[in-house]
Amino acid sequence: MHSTASDGALSPQALTDVCHAKGVTRFSLTDHDTVAGVTEAQRHAESLGMRCLAGSELSTLWRGIGIHVVALLPEGASGALLSGLEAQARARDARAEEIARRLEKIGLEDALARAREQAGSERPLGRPDFAKALVAAGLVPDMPTAFKKYLGAGKPGDVKTHWPYLSEVVEWIRDSQGIAVLAHPLRYRLTHRKRGQLLDAFREAGGEAAELISGHQNADVGRDLARQLEARDLMGSQGSDFHYPGGPLAPGVMSAPPRCSVTPVWRHPRLARFAA
Repeated sequence: MHSTASDGALSPQALTDVCHAKGVTRFSLTDHDTVAGVTEAQRHAESLGMRCLAGSELSTLWRGIGIHVVALLPEGASGALLSGLEAQARARDARAEEIARRLEKIGLEDALARAREQAGSERPLGRPDFAKALVAAGLVPDMPTAFKKYLGAGKPGDVKTHWPYLSEVVEWIRDSQGIAVLAHPLRYRLTHRKRGQLLDAFREAGGEAAELISGHQNADVGRDLARQLEARDLMGSQGSDFHYPGGPLAPGVMSAPPRCSVTPVWRHPRLARFAA
């Protein structure tokens, strides 16, 4: 799940309130490339009799493909992971400046300031913030059009960032005594064979689990993914990937996992205290 610490619509406290209202008792806040919202979420969760596990969703590269890795952090972030997150934030800032420069060329004046206004905070800016700025400026009618014309793949605002390699990020997570989870492996548009190669590389790097369920997904491909995890002795996690109210997903809302022998990641020895 994501809060205003990255690209979510709700503050960590408000997100925790939604979790509580939905009957969720344990959750992890996994904002993109940051743990800035974790302390607020954990304090509020404790006041409501809930448990919030520190986490983050980190951007990485594997064979030139952008891959996300969720860090579950029962001991919090430290050492190499904290240094890595600081580097990720600087990379996001540089990317935002380049997106702004390009969008100003197509008519969005003061693009960086306008995107910052849409973000409403000092968190690193993302393409959705620029999409909202384009809509607010009247240059496009809605966010889908903003991505289709200016921010999607191959468009002027599609600025690539050289994220660290998958194996390096997994090492950061392990340095913090965390558990590395491959995020939404079904969303990368990989063939069955290539997805298997990704899972092999992830496991070889020290990854221990993958998201078996991420939001709503097709049951058949879920069963196929379960077989791939079983063959590699990878644990499975599940999550809503919640970003904002009003969409099809909410905290605790996701497809049911397939019948399989994949071990849930919350049974990991280092998560025993959290899951008890």
